Amino acid sequence: MQLSTAPVRTRFRTSDGTELSCLSLGKRTTRPSFLLVPGWSMPASIFAAQMAPLAADRAVHALDPRGQGESDMPAHGYSIDWRAQDLHEFATAHAPVIVVGWSLAALEALQAIHLFGTDPFAGVVLVDSSVGEEPVPPAGPGPSFAERLRADRASALEAFVRAIFRQPPPAREVRALVDGALRLALEDSLSLFPSAIPREHWRTIVRALKLPLLYVVTPQFAEQAASLRAHRAGTRVEVFHNSGHALFVDQPERFNRLLVQFARGLESAR
Repeated sequence: MQLSTAPVRTRFRTSDGTELSCLSLGKRTTRPSFLLVPGWSMPASIFAAQMAPLAADRAVHALDPRGQGESDMPAHGYSIDWRAQDLHEFATAHAPVIVVGWSLAALEALQAIHLFGTDPFAGVVLVDSSVGEEPVPPAGPGPSFAERLRADRASALEAFVRAIFRQPPPAREVRALVDGALRLALEDSLSLFPSAIPREHWRTIVRALKLPLLYVVTPQFAEQAASLRAHRAGTRVEVFHNSGHALFVDQPERFNRLLVQFARGLESAR
């Protein structure tokens, strides 16, 4: 009998009663599962090209964080600490997991480890996110992203969505991602950015991390990746040239191979 390659959508209730939506595929075994967590305002379904390839020999879960995708949008909980707790609770229920955090979710994964420890995690994959290493990412010209969102949220979100892919998807897909992001109140969405936390906080956490670490970046973070590798022995770095911020969409085959190799490397090292 051939196993289904279509993910199943399930719900997970957090300790405060918020229901998180999750796409799951594959059979749970003694091998660590993959836990894929999308970045700011994006849904779990953005990992569509990862689900079946990664589920060949283990379970794969793509999580909608609170306020995103098909998860609940409660009146509270839109801070990095709260979403880190959500992530830790989900990971604990499905342990052991290899957490794959993209963009903002990379910082949420680091914060979960900082606040609650490493127990549910077998390994960490950080995807195209600044981790507090030098150099500091340059500020773009003109108004900040928050200012652009406050001035014309729909237009700013559309520009943001188009910019994260090397080749923007069809207009209907861009529209769906924008509409999904617009569901969360503006100020709640802005409160998710941990702008009050100094950059050095992330550097301290990631350099002290005792788990196997894969840092996958586009050229914008290549120098940070090199600095981390120089200061943290054993860090594996992969740079995706010719990809946008959503590098796992632009180059899914390469990204999937890296994750499979990383997971199997953990098992062979045990």
